[in-house]
Amino acid sequence: MGQNFILPDLGEGLTEAEIVSWLVAVGDTIAIDQPVVEVESAKSIVELPSPYGGVVEALNGVAGQVVHAGQVLLTVTDAADTADTADTAQPAPQPATTPASMPGTVPPAEVDGSASGAVLIGYGTSENTRPVRRPATARFGLRPGSATPVATPIVPPVAVVAPPAPTPVTAPISSASPAGRSPVVSPLVRRLARENGLDATRLIGSGSNALVLRRDVESAIRERAAAVEPTPALEPPPALEPASVVEPAPVVEPVEPRVAPIDDIRIPITGLRKVVSERMTTSRREIPEATVWLDVDATELFAARDRLFETTGERFSVTALIARFTVAGLRRFPLLNSSVDTASQEILQRGAINLGLAAQTPRGLMVPVVHDAHAMTTRELRDAIAGIVTQAADGSFPPSRLTGGTFTLNNFGALGVDGSAAIINHPEAAILGIGRMIERPWVVNHALAVRTVVELSLVFDHRVCDGGTAAGFLTYVARCIESPVSMLADL
Repeated sequence: MGQNFILPDLGEGLTEAEIVSWLVAVGDTIAIDQPVVEVESAKSIVELPSPYGGVVEALNGVAGQVVHAGQVLLTVTDAADTADTADTAQPAPQPATTPASMPGTVPPAEVDGSASGAVLIGYGTSENTRPVRRPATARFGLRPGSATPVATPIVPPVAVVAPPAPTPVTAPISSASPAGRSPVVSPLVRRLARENGLDATRLIGSGSNALVLRRDVESAIRERAAAVEPTPALEPPPALEPASVVEPAPVVEPVEPRVAPIDDIRIPITGLRKVVSERMTTSRREIPEATVWLDVDATELFAARDRLFETTGERFSVTALIARFTVAGLRRFPLLNSSVDTASQEILQRGAINLGLAAQTPRGLMVPVVHDAHAMTTRELRDAIAGIVTQAADGSFPPSRLTGGTFTLNNFGALGVDGSAAIINHPEAAILGIGRMIERPWVVNHALAVRTVVELSLVFDHRVCDGGTAAGFLTYVARCIESPVSMLADL
């Protein structure tokens, strides 16, 4: 009798996920807690273990499909039922070896009745009451203790001679595993291959144990592009005519160029993009926001950064130093570290400062959070931000890193713009924007000078505070940037 594995509750109010890839196929024998599918929610990419063991009977979904909580992902049938059905259809010959010596088979004496170790919401743990036949091959080759499978020779059929046809460009097949499929761990590698029409498991991996890496997919894409690029045919040189023969040049009719029709493209709003869209819409609908901005001379900030490097031998980024000033400003103006409880009509002023940093990632705009930034030293805050920058390269933030923010810092100057009227990250009350830092003419002591100038912009919730509080916070941060020594009084 088949058992249905449904998409469990992913937590934090998430009700849907997108199938990234299947880790098993129909007919595979799986064990309890074995990862069977990789899904991407609005928070992260996770592998889901099966709460049942047996033979995979059906996969209900394909890569790229969005499934909802409660929907059946796959159906698992008891291995004993499958064997009984096969015996009824056709009697099998007696094996020459005992079951204990067959590769990939777990003898009943070795199977313990331990419960499932992976607890999925809606499943809990269950007793393993039947022996499970584990497959001989795992994602990275043979399982320990399993015999090497003997390859069955394949006799090619008689081919019919046909006219030669263009050879299609296909990705090389890996010989690292007996099934002809290479292991792929990174979801980003699978997605990159899928978007370019490749199957990552059919590539030859250059990593450990033939693991397929990003560079393998990029190399296959380049090889395919080079193979399909047409080679211009060489035309023979024109024959020389006698000098005495003069023919009039032919009249060439002008040909109007034809523009190929451009088709519309529909892009589904799913996953992270859907969550960002809903949050930004809620922010615009509920928050009466206002914006103040200020041009700041940041020349001394760069000088202070260089002096820190000379005295400590450690590098401090400009973003880390401004984050330090921002935390100090929020402690002086705590109303900006708040949120509005619309149900009780109260302003909830937060005690801890959890500083969010807007980051552009391959998955889209994300706001990872540095929790308890108020309790960190400048060095600790710098290291936390450096870790966020590293993880932003592939967007691999854990769900805990993307929740609990109380104030957001947005360095859109890295995108090459001077300013922006940013949208507040709901349910927070404010967001500070940093523009690009460029040299501009600036008046210093009644004389023009070339200085490094940056534009700061603060968007705030007018229900939480008035312009005086917002302006006081912005000018305080600006004063710290113009004269970093002035912040020493608040340390």
